[in-house]
Amino acid sequence: MTFADDRSATMDALKRALPYVRLFKGKTFVVKIGGAPCSEPAQLRELAEQLSVVRELGVHVVLVHGGGPQTTELSKKLGLQPRMIEGRRVTDAAALDVAVMTMNGSVGTAVLSACRAVGLQAVGVSGLDAGLVKARRRAPRSVIVDGAPQMVDFGHVGDVEQVDPTLLKSLLAAGYLPVVSPLSADEQGNVLNINADTVAASLARALCAEKLVFVSDVPGILEDRNDPSSLISCTDLRGLEELVENGSVTTGMLPKISAIRMALDQGVARVHVIGNQRASLLTEIFTNEGSGTLIVRDRRELSAAEKAASGETSNGATASTAAGISAAAASAPPEAARAMGA
Repeated sequence: MTFADDRSATMDALKRALPYVRLFKGKTFVVKIGGAPCSEPAQLRELAEQLSVVRELGVHVVLVHGGGPQTTELSKKLGLQPRMIEGRRVTDAAALDVAVMTMNGSVGTAVLSACRAVGLQAVGVSGLDAGLVKARRRAPRSVIVDGAPQMVDFGHVGDVEQVDPTLLKSLLAAGYLPVVSPLSADEQGNVLNINADTVAASLARALCAEKLVFVSDVPGILEDRNDPSSLISCTDLRGLEELVENGSVTTGMLPKISAIRMALDQGVARVHVIGNQRASLLTEIFTNEGSGTLIVRDRRELSAAEKAASGETSNGATASTAAGISAAAASAPPEAARAMGA
């Protein structure tokens, strides 16, 4: 490729991104990064660079991090045996100590270090800071274990009761990037381990976020969990339920599915699940094709232009309406053609 070709491609990309820049300027995104990408310095720096671009384009960003793999690894080094049920960690006193060391220690520090390396003014907080996340200890509940119902006490695991976004709003207004650890506490100050996906969805709701983006170690939601090429570009809550019912969604993904459902039901306009490949966040946000999976509450609630291409095939349109998708997409708002299956 010649310099002129490269410059032309860059200009074309900027022009295609402009509608998205206009649409999202001044809006708030909540981005949640899983523990697996947090363990790779190069991937963390890549995400930090992308977040820097997003912020420079006028979008407010709150970053939430997980730390499950790191917590599991440290637990085993300390001679503890991690226990997971329905994708959630059973947290006794020893496991809670490990979660604090990883979430508020090694993982949070790694994320902040990556932000420092690219010039992002990031501030690390947790759900305990300034009453950000108020939680209650989860009561024992009946779950299916090895095919049979069983009462399980998850230990020091919390369920979100309330979010006070005042601290995050102050940090955003001052030009900082809040980096949030999902640990919190109850009213008596007892520290609780909360699923990071749930915390991210709760923050997105409280901040009236335009988008909630999950960054994981898979490219998005897959129709066949063993086949990365089976990526689903766009779906809705009904489609997610079908994936759960047919076994496409693994047990470990269930907390994320619950968080997606909660966010969409409570007013977040769009939820995305993307991988940690190069430029995945920018591609997902600023191009119509995206890089991962876009989830909406109900495809029937899409815009008039999107509804013009209604019909069902594997990619959302009948053969008789497929020809009409391109025309409808031409007049549709950003993400319209993708949501229509074009």
